[in-house]
Amino acid sequence: MDVELNATYITFGGHVEVHRYRFLYFVIMFTVYILILCCNLTIIFLIWMHKNLHEPMYIFIAALLLNSVLYSTTIYPKLLIDFLSERQVISYSACLFQCFLYYSLNGSEFLLLAAMAYDRYVSICKPLKYANIMRKAIVNIILGSAWLVPACQIAVPVALSAKTELCNFILKGIFCNNSAYNLHCVSSRVLSAYGVIVLVNVTILPVVFILFTYTKIFIITSRSHREVRKKAAQTCLPHLLVLINFSCLVTYDVIIVKVEADFPKMLRLIMTLQVILYHPILNPIIYGVKMKEISKHIKRLFCQGKTN
Repeated sequence: MDVELNATYITFGGHVEVHRYRFLYFVIMFTVYILILCCNLTIIFLIWMHKNLHEPMYIFIAALLLNSVLYSTTIYPKLLIDFLSERQVISYSACLFQCFLYYSLNGSEFLLLAAMAYDRYVSICKPLKYANIMRKAIVNIILGSAWLVPACQIAVPVALSAKTELCNFILKGIFCNNSAYNLHCVSSRVLSAYGVIVLVNVTILPVVFILFTYTKIFIITSRSHREVRKKAAQTCLPHLLVLINFSCLVTYDVIIVKVEADFPKMLRLIMTLQVILYHPILNPIIYGVKMKEISKHIKRLFCQGKTN
């Protein structure tokens, strides 16, 4: 029976003095999670409420912020429970499910950013064809694909891992990511090769497409009037900031997973927290400040609250 329990449950070994600072960890992370929910959902609500924001660009922003909410909800509730628990454990099936959601939503982030880059390219470089190209049906297909394509690709290695024998039951982290594959008795070359293919499909190709698209935009706008260049900068800069920020955090995640030996536990924890802290809270701040129409509605919302 003990063998069965050990084979079923995984222990998170990435926490640092969690028994000593459990309440401090809990308060900080709970505050951050509430802040993430409030900031992202506020902008989503504003986009949903105001008809002048019912354009593809703002719909993609709302989808991106919703993705941040789902991304955070995949990690934070379990993390908060662990801070208050005597043992930081998770069943192997739940660990794989968390890993599936985590990487699916990571892939969705890149595909949504690629969709936003294409939207800006059509809007700035082919304005007369914009209404015909970015129809409601096309936008819906893009949104559906952004969530379904990564999910279908990530589901394959997760399903294969569910049947793999485990020889290690301590995960070097505070939530489930690709480190879970290090728990396997035998490393699978098939899983490793497939992982590279998925990485290229949902990360590298979208990034290359985004960089190519924005390069085209900047080349075309550099030959245009000052007002056109200003408009392009106002709408494209927030997307580029989000892309750079998220790409850096994904790089962090890869480093955390790949570097196993002689890696200080505290440094690993700090790097892990950077992955889950910055991006979900920076997204709404960037779009709330940099996007003129969204910023206008945010000011009206809080000004109404003060006058009332």
